Amino acid sequence: MNYLEFKRKMEKFHVFSIREIDKQFDDFDSRRLVEWQKRGYILKLRNSYYCFADNKDENGIRFYAGTVIYNPSYISLESALSWYGFIPEAVFQTTLSTTLKTNKFETPIGNFSYRHLKSDLFFGYKLNDFKNHHYPFAYPEKAILDYLYLHPEIAQTLDLKQLRWNDTVMRETIDIDRLNNYEARAKNKLLSERIKILKEFIDVRNK
Repeated sequence: MNYLEFKRKMEKFHVFSIREIDKQFDDFDSRRLVEWQKRGYILKLRNSYYCFADNKDENGIRFYAGTVIYNPSYISLESALSWYGFIPEAVFQTTLSTTLKTNKFETPIGNFSYRHLKSDLFFGYKLNDFKNHHYPFAYPEKAILDYLYLHPEIAQTLDLKQLRWNDTVMRETIDIDRLNNYEARAKNKLLSERIKILKEFIDVRNK
């Protein structure tokens, strides 16, 4: 088994696990993975998950990788809020919602932060394309709902103003019907109170 043969078969996965390697190669010697890491050919993202070193700066690789190495999960919270232009700050780690336990990983391609949601709240995402694959990404309304759900300290519009959320962009982007639908599915009284605060903040009457 040489590296070029390995890459020809595995590069279509972009992020690959030992399980996928075993499906492609009979009797694969896992010592090759250690050797190729030392040579700088591949990068270990977390236990059993790898990517090719020359793909680490590809546009979209962090979002895709984040949903693969800790699954099920979808891009949400600060990463999605920043993507939609709702928050002014650059986000230096990829944030995701998951039904698994809250967790964090530091990897050679970036840091990942996962926040636990109960399974009833695992909805409200679309599938974004990435090189013949897909990764789940929260709709803007769900990214907001996830954030409000996980931040009970938000008790008034001033709290949102202090976060420096862009109310103009939010007012232009948010689909109130979809937000209302998500709120109804969540069935959470305290969350509904925070959503009411959000609506006051963006002044939906002017939408």
